[in-house]
Amino acid sequence: MTDMTIARSVVDAEHAAGKAVGDSVLLDYESRYLRRKVLTTASGQKLLVDLPKATVLKDGDLLETEDGSFVAVAAADEALAEVTVADPHALVRLAYHLGNRHLPVQIAPDRLLIERDHVIEEMVAKLGATVRHVEEPFNPEGGAYGYGRTHGHDHGHGHSHEHGHDHGHSHDHGHSHHHSHSHG
Repeated sequence: MTDMTIARSVVDAEHAAGKAVGDSVLLDYESRYLRRKVLTTASGQKLLVDLPKATVLKDGDLLETEDGSFVAVAAADEALAEVTVADPHALVRLAYHLGNRHLPVQIAPDRLLIERDHVIEEMVAKLGATVRHVEEPFNPEGGAYGYGRTHGHDHGHGHSHEHGHDHGHSHDHGHSHHHSHSHG
């Protein structure tokens, strides 16, 4: 059995300056959401990431290993759809429609990035957007609870949520929500 390096903590990209980085891992959006997983670094070493809770790693974050060294996290280029419109108000409207469908969305002042999906791309085009396929890192918003995921997340604060969804055929309406919160 070979020795495996273990990382149990993350240094946020904002606090990574000045740290000596010895290796790196290149990960797509889905792979950057983890709690316990074996990764292969750029140098071919095995790295066991064993974090206390599920975490979304960001481009530039550092994984701190048990021996005090650091492994940089790099966001891999992914096949994405860039959504743009001429009117900033229309971009906000599009962000609303995408969020209403619980889709991961990266929001910038002049564009939205989503994972490629021809049905969603057609929907935003019908709402007046221009869609262009791009290859770049994907860093979507963390969601209302800040946990980095928009679906299948654990709120971790004692609320239970019941979601009722009505997926009608209208592109503009036809997705309603019912949320009940019980404290326990």
